[in-house]
Amino acid sequence: MKEKISILTSTCVPLPLENVDTDQIIPARFLKATTREGFGDNLFRDWRYDKTGNPNPDFVLNQNTYKGQILVAGKNFGSGSSREHAAWAISGYGFRVVVSSFFADIFKNNSMNNGLLPVVVSPEFLAEVFASVGADPAVTLTVDLPRQTITNNATGHSEHFDINAYKKDCLVNGLDDIDYLLANQSKIEAYERARR
Repeated sequence: MKEKISILTSTCVPLPLENVDTDQIIPARFLKATTREGFGDNLFRDWRYDKTGNPNPDFVLNQNTYKGQILVAGKNFGSGSSREHAAWAISGYGFRVVVSSFFADIFKNNSMNNGLLPVVVSPEFLAEVFASVGADPAVTLTVDLPRQTITNNATGHSEHFDINAYKKDCLVNGLDDIDYLLANQSKIEAYERARR
């Protein structure tokens, strides 16, 4: 079982960079681990730290200005290799939702499979969110997964977002694919009995 996502209101961390690939999210040298633990420590590692391991004060995750459970990213987030570890790193850091105007398909699916909600918004809405957060880091977004809406609470503007119905059900109920099958075990067994 994973943590459920229903309605989340949170401040956010802006990352207004386009074409962020999975190697920038979690560099390949950290992919040797076989469990999900510790990946959050190395999220955006080469941007967060210099070559001697000291925090880069200019990088957003090293600043006290921005906090929250929502990462707001530029267009084409999660491109590159198909590493599931990218979703692990983002979740491990404490983000529950990533907002962008476009996600690479494999990253998007890996995110939903690992309890992280990718929300696709229009370029105009994304620009508005970046402007709102830039003007006031205390601005919050509300993501309502059951209604499939995201609201910029600074302006009151909302957008509808699409999500696969099965993945939505899993996220709302905190289920991965195995949990989902186990939750429906009696229905599966009844179906198999009826086929005999």
